[in-house]
Amino acid sequence: MLRLVVLAALGAYGAIPAQPLRVEIRFAKSARGEPLTGRAYVAFARKADPSPIDQTGSTGVPLYGVDVSNLAPGEPAVIDASTFGHPIESLSGLPPGEYLAEGFFNVYTRFDRADGKTIWAHADRWEGQDWKRSPGNLFGKPVKVTVDPAKGGTIALECTEVLPPIELPKDTADVKHVLIESPRLSKFWGRKVELAATVRLPKGFDEHPDARYPVVYMQDHFSLRPPAGRGSGERFWSAEDSPRFLLVTFQHPTPFYDDSYAVNSANNGPYGDAIVEELIPEVEKRFRAVGEPWSRMLTGGSTGG
Repeated sequence: MLRLVVLAALGAYGAIPAQPLRVEIRFAKSARGEPLTGRAYVAFARKADPSPIDQTGSTGVPLYGVDVSNLAPGEPAVIDASTFGHPIESLSGLPPGEYLAEGFFNVYTRFDRADGKTIWAHADRWEGQDWKRSPGNLFGKPVKVTVDPAKGGTIALECTEVLPPIELPKDTADVKHVLIESPRLSKFWGRKVELAATVRLPKGFDEHPDARYPVVYMQDHFSLRPPAGRGSGERFWSAEDSPRFLLVTFQHPTPFYDDSYAVNSANNGPYGDAIVEELIPEVEKRFRAVGEPWSRMLTGGSTGG
């Protein structure tokens, strides 16, 4: 009897909501007709621009995520007070008020690897492992919601939109792109894996068809921008007295990160061998490199530091 009285009293002051706050995120069949394995997210923001998902980050708006497996169209992924989030750890800690809420699904791919392991991970689609802009991922239009964890309730969100393919840069007179399938990496990951390079040609490359060039390889995080393409780099490259060489950046995103660190790894596969023995020979063959050890220089930053 005493327990019933206490519960009634707590309920009168709003301490125990009739239904704890939760979010249900679905994806429409029109967006994706097959089941989805991956991760479901919800972001809460006070302002509309940019979208709530794009406002998330280490110092961004509240974001909550949960893994989903074989989730069918129309079936909800549930996020509640037990779901970990950042920078506010739980939905129960969200300050009451008006928000814009946006649902999102990061789609995973099954990899049956040569080492006998089967994993689900996000297959990069030339966005550099940026799940917020990866082609094929699903999102919904932000919805205005009133949040009060003390009152609880269910917020229903639907993802009806699909992120479009990345538009890869086109070749220009002095910037060329190399894209190859890597036999080594495809064998390791159990599906097609590609490597790429962006090549900046020196002045006079076409005018001197018999000339051969040394190469500077720049290893850094994933980028499709041309090397030496801005500011002082562009001025150096265009100067008449600058030395003539090929300038090359690599693109080798993995299912775990925006680049492989250009090394062999038990968990990532033989990226070091693939870059050195597959990608670099192709670049040097196509663009008349000298092709000797003394004619290669390696530089870079962060992952290439």
